[in-house]
Amino acid sequence: MLNPQNAERINRIIKSLETEFGLDDVQATPDPHLTYQLAGVRKLSALNQVLREVARQTVPFPAFTTGLGLFPGPNPVIYIPVLRSEALNRLHQRIIEATRPLCLRTDKFSGPDCWLPHISLALHDTTPEMLGPVLQYLNHQTFNLKLAINNLTIMRKEGEQFLPEKSFHFEGHKQDIAPLLF
Repeated sequence: MLNPQNAERINRIIKSLETEFGLDDVQATPDPHLTYQLAGVRKLSALNQVLREVARQTVPFPAFTTGLGLFPGPNPVIYIPVLRSEALNRLHQRIIEATRPLCLRTDKFSGPDCWLPHISLALHDTTPEMLGPVLQYLNHQTFNLKLAINNLTIMRKEGEQFLPEKSFHFEGHKQDIAPLLF
């Protein structure tokens, strides 16, 4: 989940897209977030346990966004790319490794070679024809954010929405990590 200040900014953008263009399907997940993995799991209690352990050992760190991105198709996805960094890649890899034994199925785009961290602004109710006007509208803003990566959250589908099930805040401390010297 994004910190409250970044979440508020993203939600303002999403709300403006609803006002200007009627785009509101992205609001099925009302909390802006990064997706590390889409998966079906065998036991929610086991998932809670492994993610709690990953969070316990993880030091909060910053991540950065820039620009806009687009996943093409009949319903293009408009998003803000999150720049991959060593810390973000390491966290993603730890999540994949910790959850692998629990997953019944995973999304092919969650793998380390295909994963593109992003914050969705519009999806499902877009069309190729509206891309020009929407991108022209968004082009008047900047999307350079500094995100505080400090939690893991399990999202669960309830009706038509994806809502937070359980959050684990990072508890690692910088002094627990030995410095690397080259």
